[in-house]
Amino acid sequence: MTASAVQVADTARYPLSEPGSPAWREIVSRTRAELRETGCSVLADFIRPELRDVLRHEGAKIAPDAYAKVERVNAYNIAIDTPLPEGHPGRTIMERGNAFVARDRIPATAVIQQLYSSPEFQRFVADCFELPELHELADPLSGLVLNVIEPGRSHPWHFDTNEYTVSMLTQEAADGGVFEYCPNIRSETAENFDDVRAVLAGEGDHLIRRLTLRPGDLQLFRGRFALHRVSSVQGAVARHSAIFAYSERPGVIGSPERTRQLFGRVLPEHVASAAVRGDQLLD
Repeated sequence: MTASAVQVADTARYPLSEPGSPAWREIVSRTRAELRETGCSVLADFIRPELRDVLRHEGAKIAPDAYAKVERVNAYNIAIDTPLPEGHPGRTIMERGNAFVARDRIPATAVIQQLYSSPEFQRFVADCFELPELHELADPLSGLVLNVIEPGRSHPWHFDTNEYTVSMLTQEAADGGVFEYCPNIRSETAENFDDVRAVLAGEGDHLIRRLTLRPGDLQLFRGRFALHRVSSVQGAVARHSAIFAYSERPGVIGSPERTRQLFGRVLPEHVASAAVRGDQLLD
């Protein structure tokens, strides 16, 4: 395990350097059970307490590099003029006001960059997701991002491109900014448009769970199958969170349309790629 990774994680609570140990097995077993039940698990205080200010300062320094353009989007992040049948939830248009700092704008020395690329961290996360291994996204922009939600803005309902998402709050909002999700609302073989449509229409509160997150908590999430959002941020402090995106398969790159929405630019890799997918769900 690299020295930097040892310094980042609270290894007394999360023994990343001791795979297969009793403590490792206990944590992994508990996390797996939560992921099976709700598609989400929170590992509290994953980062050493003394590093929380470092996380916050590093995020604040790069936050001005976020692509901050309010967009009109749908939950599937496909073009909003995509022909869809009447009543399809993809026809529900929302305003996306959050902004992303792309991976190529995050310094290699940043805590979140070092954690994302750590083989020991990846092995631990893969074990929690019951996978033999995980891969960093091949996407040079969306593999690791800082999600910035300024006061008055929100990150509306959506599904993730990647199957396995790991995130960490680095700065909490003064008020609002609650993570809300609908566990397993769709599967690899079923879009379940009726329930998705109900949530988007404000009629599916019984399907929604809400999380209270603190800076330094690690969240493991099956975001491809759970509709989720961050509610409107209130007060004078923006909400910052690092999003570590992994895939079960190598070579995953976002579509040009979605990449343009999120970052305001498209690289040759996005144009050339056929966007490797393991299912036929809408993006």
